[in-house]
Amino acid sequence: MSLEPAAPDSATDGHLDPAGAEVRHDSFTVELHSAAPPDAVFGAFADPAVRRRWFRMPGRQVSYDHDFTVNGGESASSVFTVEGAAPERLAYASRYLDIVSGSRIVYTYTARVDDEVRWASLVTVELRPDADGTHLRWTEQAAFLAPSARPEHDLPHLRGATRLRLNGLAAALRPDGDR
Repeated sequence: MSLEPAAPDSATDGHLDPAGAEVRHDSFTVELHSAAPPDAVFGAFADPAVRRRWFRMPGRQVSYDHDFTVNGGESASSVFTVEGAAPERLAYASRYLDIVSGSRIVYTYTARVDDEVRWASLVTVELRPDADGTHLRWTEQAAFLAPSARPEHDLPHLRGATRLRLNGLAAALRPDGDR
């Protein structure tokens, strides 16, 4: 038995991607302490009304849908405008792979800009009770498929956006509920 090389993918003519850029892989972990118990933190992921208070797409013309079940997912889109630049169409789509009530959420997602997948990620969110609330550990493994104009900023941008979202989660869990 001999192994023959696979035929090139007709969509890429044998390149790694149409632009010839290599896929870049990276990962990061962000941790957060919340005074809320693990079930309340988990509920902020599961309850669409609470999730909308802290999971936000920048821009206008926002759409959002959420099905918090294994094989369900979340989708969101918006139009983001910066003065002096053309508007960008942003889109997010996820799929839940594993959900353990009160302790773990594992999902994949893609992030698109103007219909181009910029990156795909695998996210693991772990919730552990601690002495005065919950310790949340967010680990993300990203494959950057289409670099931005400044590829060296892609991972710091993603990590920073995650930190901002988790700050929003912390605010949504406060008794005043980030109203």
